[in-house]
Amino acid sequence: MASDLKEAGGLTRLFVTSALESGASVTLDQGQAHYLLHVLRAKPGDRVLVFNGRDGEWQAELAAAGKRGVVLTARARTAQQEDVPDLWLAFAPVKKTPSDYLVQKATELGVSKLQPVFTRRTIVSRINDERLLANAMEAAEQSGRLTVPEIGAATTLEKLLAAWPRERAIFFCDEGGEALPLADAARKAGDGPAAILTGPEGGFDPAERERLRALAFVTPVSLGPRILRADTAALAALAIWQSVKGDWR
Repeated sequence: MASDLKEAGGLTRLFVTSALESGASVTLDQGQAHYLLHVLRAKPGDRVLVFNGRDGEWQAELAAAGKRGVVLTARARTAQQEDVPDLWLAFAPVKKTPSDYLVQKATELGVSKLQPVFTRRTIVSRINDERLLANAMEAAEQSGRLTVPEIGAATTLEKLLAAWPRERAIFFCDEGGEALPLADAARKAGDGPAAILTGPEGGFDPAERERLRALAFVTPVSLGPRILRADTAALAALAIWQSVKGDWR
């Protein structure tokens, strides 16, 4: 007998790359197939939800499971495609576990792009793009969003600023010097694309702060009177922005 495959948070959701329409066949990757068959003990006829960031969310039925893989068949759309706010998070990478946590929670908070950026005081020297994407995908599946944020290629702050699209305002979380509270800056901002920029453990170098403050498309902002950990600052900034300008209203 067919059944819905459920996790603690509700019906199992999977991100797929295949086009979705009624009757479409969807072949799962090896990890997803293993999860369905060996963790959830799925059987033919069981149902899950799938989304691809383009065609909304669909209820799909397990059609075949064998040596060639697991194939689902899309049956009915359960939600129309909706986009998240056009907000990027540019962040200095932190040690592995906090970075995993940051990517997961930023995805839940609705960012459209995650951009790792190396600053002068960044301790981490290498980025595992596949790990970042895997964390973002898992968070999108669990949070109910219909898109997975883009993962930008890691770059230096200098290169990032040189190639930055000037129409996208940067709100630079500056732990030193005078700055508007982020909530006030968000209220004064227009409706164009935006990005939050947060630094590493130890904050930005004085020369970096001076460079950022000199740019017309950068607005220094404050997150309050306390010094926050790098991962805390990024998530606090996103929460403030979403409550003022995003899709929480």
